[in-house]
Amino acid sequence: MIVTGSVLDMSVAELTQHVGGCDAIASCLGHTLSFRGVFGPPWRLVTKSVSQLCCAIEVNNPDHPVRFVLMNSAGCRNRDVPEHVSLVQRIVVGCLRALVPPHADNEAAAAFLQTKIGLDSPNINWVVVRPDSLINENTITPYAIHASPTRSAIFNPGKTSRINVADCIAELITGSDTWSQWVGQMPVVYNKEPQ
Repeated sequence: MIVTGSVLDMSVAELTQHVGGCDAIASCLGHTLSFRGVFGPPWRLVTKSVSQLCCAIEVNNPDHPVRFVLMNSAGCRNRDVPEHVSLVQRIVVGCLRALVPPHADNEAAAAFLQTKIGLDSPNINWVVVRPDSLINENTITPYAIHASPTRSAIFNPGKTSRINVADCIAELITGSDTWSQWVGQMPVVYNKEPQ
């Protein structure tokens, strides 16, 4: 069944009905890359959607935890682990957080899963996938998944094709080994560079 609409316009009762019986949810929402899309409403599109979807899952009280995969950004730090970020990058990210609403939204959405849902929820298990600079490619190519960034998302960004992100998310949703490896974490995905 295909449902067309905005998650933010749906009531919790509607969302509860839509996610009932789901084994997994993938959220790939983002802001449109235009002036209005970046600076106009809704300013908390990703965070509110994640919150409402998680609420709907919890209302359903499923027999086993639902897998929730959130696509995020390599520029968002995983505060659960010590990720090295230079002082200059921290300053730049602080400016982005203050001046560019989508960055703060992505950070808040990941923080919601980390702090509000946590690692011990009986209803929801989650992974936050952090691709770097998104590019378009027609086919899946080799890519690497790392626990933390291996390069600066600001000063030395990598590239990740959208089709590779989709493949990674699909593998998380359907694969037991991949899911077990990354559940409760925020892996970073990069395209492998040709040798």
